[in-house]
Order: sequence, then C-alpha cells, then structure tokens
Amino acid sequence: MDVVRGGAGIVVVMPTYQEADNIGLTLPRLLACCPEVDVLVVDDNSPDGTGALAEDMASGNPRVHVIHRHARRGLGPAYVQGFRWSLEHGYDLICEMDMDGSHRPQDLARMLAVARGETHPGLVIGSRRVRGGRTQHWPWYRDLISRAGSWYARTALGSSVRDMTAGLRVYRADVLRRIDLGRVRSSGYVFQVDMLRRVQAMGVSVVEVPIVFVERVRGSSKMDAGIVLEAMVQVTLWGLERLTRRN
Repeated sequence: MDVVRGGAGIVVVMPTYQEADNIGLTLPRLLACCPEVDVLVVDDNSPDGTGALAEDMASGNPRVHVIHRHARRGLGPAYVQGFRWSLEHGYDLICEMDMDGSHRPQDLARMLAVARGETHPGLVIGSRRVRGGRTQHWPWYRDLISRAGSWYARTALGSSVRDMTAGLRVYRADVLRRIDLGRVRSSGYVFQVDMLRRVQAMGVSVVEVPIVFVERVRGSSKMDAGIVLEAMVQVTLWGLERLTRRN
C-alpha cells in the first residue's frame, strides 16, 4: 500500500485495468509536466501486472500512491473510491485522467490554471467539443458515437456542456464533499454524465477548456456494447425523471 505524504494540494486519480504498456510512459510525463500534483493509481487487479508496476513506482516516489482493488468493478466505482481517498487525505483539487495516454499532461496543466483562477469554478472539464478542442487519430465511427452520445445526454438532461462524457476533469474538493458518493451507482463511462448532472443540480459553475484527445497507441479500449447500453438506458431514465419533475 501507499505512504501518504501530506494533505492539501492536487491529486490526479487514475483508474487502471490492463495498462502495463502505458503506465511507465504516462506517469513520468504527467509528473514532469505537473510538478505540483500527486497521483493516485486505482488498479482493478489487472492480470498484466499494472498494479505491481504502479507499486514499484510508488515505492520510489512519494508523489505516487496506489489502491489495489480485488476485482474489475468498473470505472465509476474506481473513481468513487479514489475520490473518497483523496477527500480523506485533504486534497483541494481532485482530478480525473486516463492512463492510456489519451489525455495530455499539458492540457491538464492549463485546466489547473483555470481551476485556481479568479472565477474558481467547481468543475473544469477538458473538452473536445468547444472551439480549440479536437480528437486526434480517432476513427470516424468512434467520433460519431461520442458526438451522438454527448448530444443525446445534453438534450435529455438540459445541459449546456458540450462534452458530457469527457474524462479529463478537475473538481474542487468542496464540490465532491457535497455529493453523496454512496448513491453514485454508474459503472461505465456514463459515470461522467452522472457526476456532471449532480454537479449542475447543485448550481456549481462548470467551465470547459479545449483539449486535444489523442487515440491510444498501446493497449485496447475498454469500451464495449454493454457500456454503451448502460449509458443509453441511464441517460434516458434521468431525462424522464427530469421531465417528470418539471411537470
């Protein structure tokens, strides 16, 4: 397990499953680009040894911490556990970031500057869908699915956020403390939509910062039909719930 070096500051929560090919590149780049951040790796018992690699890196670097989970239980539960750990250890800003290299550390650095700026937003989203944001080397069909899913979630939930499913985020800790994390049941990528709707329901300010989302070059995506189906069903139910409340 990890040795915690201290309280206030910034932590980047990075869930992992089968990312042995990426962790040795992604973590050093992040730590070098953002010297003020700590990293919490939440590994779902990866058969390829990702957790062991993370533990080796943590043993030589007090900025790296590791949570080992005993089974693969999904992105949402991994983030919830990471958020709870981060809140318990007194971090001020709590970030989400993928381990597969799709999220660029330099984009996170710009988002942190916004999060610490004068407007002090509750949530900063790294957006592919605002001016200046884009994807790189994505197949057309994946981009289409992403755009359609974001449009559907935005329409169903009445949100103005352009990139509803974005996974590069910076939360203020006081915002996460106001969310009952025990009631967050979303498992797959719809977790991002779930968290966003909860934040916006509290009237918290949300800012989108343009980023470049890069297609992974090592390993395979965890997206599958079950994850897409979960997202469609959940967003539809939340949309119907919203209409019922309005009526």
